[in-house]
Amino acid sequence: MNFHGKDIKIFAGSSNLTVAKGIADGLGLPLGKSDCCTFSDGEIAISLNESVRGSECFIVQSTCDPVNDNLMELLIMIDAMKRASAARITAVMPYFGYARQDRKAKPRDPISAKLVADLITTAGADRLLTMDLHANQIQGFFNIPVDHLLGAPLLARYMKEMVGTDKEDYIVVSPDLGSVTRARNFANKIGCGLAIVDKRRQRANVSEVMNIIGDVKDKKVILVDDMIDTAGTLCNAAAALIERGGATSVTACATHAVLSGPAIERIKNSVISKVVLLDTVPVEGEKLIDKFTVLPVAPTFARAIERIYADQPFNNVFG
Repeated sequence: MNFHGKDIKIFAGSSNLTVAKGIADGLGLPLGKSDCCTFSDGEIAISLNESVRGSECFIVQSTCDPVNDNLMELLIMIDAMKRASAARITAVMPYFGYARQDRKAKPRDPISAKLVADLITTAGADRLLTMDLHANQIQGFFNIPVDHLLGAPLLARYMKEMVGTDKEDYIVVSPDLGSVTRARNFANKIGCGLAIVDKRRQRANVSEVMNIIGDVKDKKVILVDDMIDTAGTLCNAAAALIERGGATSVTACATHAVLSGPAIERIKNSVISKVVLLDTVPVEGEKLIDKFTVLPVAPTFARAIERIYADQPFNNVFG
């Protein structure tokens, strides 16, 4: 593996141009020149329209919907840069798809997150830069360095301003037992108490709220999770907090706005008053409803890229 390139070049996949342009602007650089097209049979073709020989290349691509097309596009772009003699290639994945398939839940299940890690490494990536992996242990699936950024500081900063001095009126709630650590850290950042919604999942993408651990009566609730997919967990938790717990309002925070299937309609019709998201996955068009506030991640990724190129540690600079 090469340890340094002569300069930085930022290339954008087709999944999240807004973040890629924001990163390039934050670094004072133009986006790298490349084209992506799809043949009539569905094959993806990539063309690099400038030299990358000896350069440190960063490819910005979230593997969101369409997941497989975006993943294949990333792999082909990595391969193209490797064959064009790039000094070092970093896959910048604000959202890492397949992260929820990180273990065998039942016999004969694949571990697809590990497979994706192997594909990215085999394609020729030298490093991964990502944000809020669904499970931290996915970092260990890679045999290359992984820089794992956290979205919580960005969301907490926004919520801390919203809460102001009324900390006693608010409480942070984890929508399930798996998100307790994330919610606890979030609560510590903004100085609020913590409660938990205990749910039982009957099958994939369907959840049932069971009970609330903690006192949310007459509190303004901040629900915290790493992603919103079909929004079933979020909306069921919000309804339980209002109807059973006696909360006065619910604001939701999440890093990844996957928003698949009935998510938008569920959120529109839910008791949730506001949803604060990061733009690791594009929230555009019909998905950008009035309840949504979307915060940019590009400045955080730009700072991370600067430190990677300068061989500087991250430490707590992003907290």
